[in-house]
Amino acid sequence: MNRRTLLLLALASPSLRVQAQFQYPAVVEGTALRFPRDHGAHPAFRTEWWYLTGTLRDAAQHELGVQITFFRSRPGVAEGGTSAFAPRQLLFAHAAIADPRVGRLHHDQRALRAGFGLAEASETTTDVRLDDWTLQLDAATYAASVIARDFALRLTYRATQPIVPQGAEGVSRKGPSPMQASYYYSRPHLVVSGSVQQNGREVAVSGDAWLDHEWSSEYLAPEARGWDWVGLNLDDGGALMAFRIRGHHGGVFWAGGSYRDARGHIRSFAPSDVAFTPISLWKSPRTGIEYPVAFRITAGDIDVTLEPLMPDQELDSRASVGTVYWEGAVRALAQGRAVGRGYLELTGYGAPLRI
Repeated sequence: MNRRTLLLLALASPSLRVQAQFQYPAVVEGTALRFPRDHGAHPAFRTEWWYLTGTLRDAAQHELGVQITFFRSRPGVAEGGTSAFAPRQLLFAHAAIADPRVGRLHHDQRALRAGFGLAEASETTTDVRLDDWTLQLDAATYAASVIARDFALRLTYRATQPIVPQGAEGVSRKGPSPMQASYYYSRPHLVVSGSVQQNGREVAVSGDAWLDHEWSSEYLAPEARGWDWVGLNLDDGGALMAFRIRGHHGGVFWAGGSYRDARGHIRSFAPSDVAFTPISLWKSPRTGIEYPVAFRITAGDIDVTLEPLMPDQELDSRASVGTVYWEGAVRALAQGRAVGRGYLELTGYGAPLRI
């Protein structure tokens, strides 16, 4: 769930949002995902993202969290126009490095309207690019290249397990209404190799990653404030995704997730199956927002504790797109024993989300 999606909030602000004169297509239960086509973009829908998160290590075994996300948005502007400059499709990309030696996120972003040979998202497979930021799928391997202002990522992600359709065969509910849903699949346990460049120094890295691809037209209900989401690659080969959507008054509005065990058996969770219990809080010295950065998560008979790779993984982009949230690498423990790694996303702890 990345995702993963907050650059799109810029489009949801009153100054930029334009009321569409058409209906976005709905997410319909019973619609089967089709591959390889559904690896590609779905431009009729309002929002979409490809969300890569992973824990990497260099030769000295220093651990890094790395997140790369490509977004597509159909804002509903100038749909009937003929100008090539009309922003009928907007593309965004965001990348961040969580390095405990730095102590806070290193991040950058790009935003362009589609077209002119500068920004495109293929409808036939994963092939998204914004100038020199690219994500491409070839057979079972993704190649990502991010040339940011202060860092660079050149990584390949090789699939080792089948796709996990989330929710009901790829239709993931985000609220009590069937309209509040997304098409959503995950690819856990991607084997990563490549390089990370920081401070003018490039190092080889390897590790384990997770990909989410999600698209929808109506994501959050008006009653929802934000969400907590986690995707975990478990050491035994299993994979856990869990989320809760919080209401404006502090309660849980909706929840869900899935667990695929090491043998490949998948279980989807109902809202009553999932619980996020905060263990410790961290308050940002920049924004004053307090985040629950450690959790106990129960989903069915799964019971794990999440600990952050470092407390300060707040993404403060008030100087650019204006969004603030916490998104970072975590370790999973069961009865005090390390059992996996993944990413945790915490949104709506400052201003409520609008997606």
